[in-house]
Amino acid sequence: MSDKKEKVYLPSSIKEIETKFGTMINANFKVEDLQKNSKNGWVNMVITKRREPSEKGATHYAYVNDFEPKEGAKNGYKQGSSNDTSSDMPF
Repeated sequence: MSDKKEKVYLPSSIKEIETKFGTMINANFKVEDLQKNSKNGWVNMVITKRREPSEKGATHYAYVNDFEPKEGAKNGYKQGSSNDTSSDMPF
């Protein structure tokens, strides 16, 4: 049995637009909604494409990314990694 959390959707207006410079994403969020979902001053979110545009033309939606790495995995680096060059630094 998995303890899957329910997604927390962020009210937004996110539209994919074409410009002479290529495709761009125009995203609008209410500050209050972002502040409610902030953690340590940051909001970690996922923006993904909708199956069909909404009535108002929104092509994407956003939800809070609640992924938290396990205690032993920090920054994706393993302890004692051969890529650790901190001891080679002269300062």
